[in-house]
Amino acid sequence: MNGVLEDPGNGSWRLRFTRELAHPPERVWRALTEPEHQQVWFPDEVEGDWVLGGKLCFRFKTGDSFDGEVLALDPPRLLEFSWGPDTIRIEVAERPGGSTLTLLDTIREQGKAARDAAGWHECLDRLVADLDGRPVPPPGEPWKRVHPGYVAAFGPAAATVGPPAGY
Repeated sequence: MNGVLEDPGNGSWRLRFTRELAHPPERVWRALTEPEHQQVWFPDEVEGDWVLGGKLCFRFKTGDSFDGEVLALDPPRLLEFSWGPDTIRIEVAERPGGSTLTLLDTIREQGKAARDAAGWHECLDRLVADLDGRPVPPPGEPWKRVHPGYVAAFGPAAATVGPPAGY
């Protein structure tokens, strides 16, 4: 487990993930934003352009969708966007031998924190595997493995919303 639940004190909650990557920021950026890489790690199909103020549509495999917008953009260091009611901020910092990736998910409902943390954990595992050229775990398998740890770490108030459909 490497996700942390933070209370910024403003009525919302924030999930924080940090991953040390053996790849330069430019390569990580391509994996974050190019469709052929996004389809490996991101939970939805993304329609729209990664430009400041760009309108986005996130489409589930079920056909359901919701909207978002690019809120901040500084390639290859920063990408922030609304994802339905959540705000996702991804920071990529150069370090010797690679990059540090930080993903922040600001959510309004504490009860979905464990569910969403397990989801982002899985997404980041898939991203790292793709970057490293390793096999990507099957969808849902990592989520099922790590979710109980997030429930235990975050407590019952952060686990009132159940698993995603199909898990």
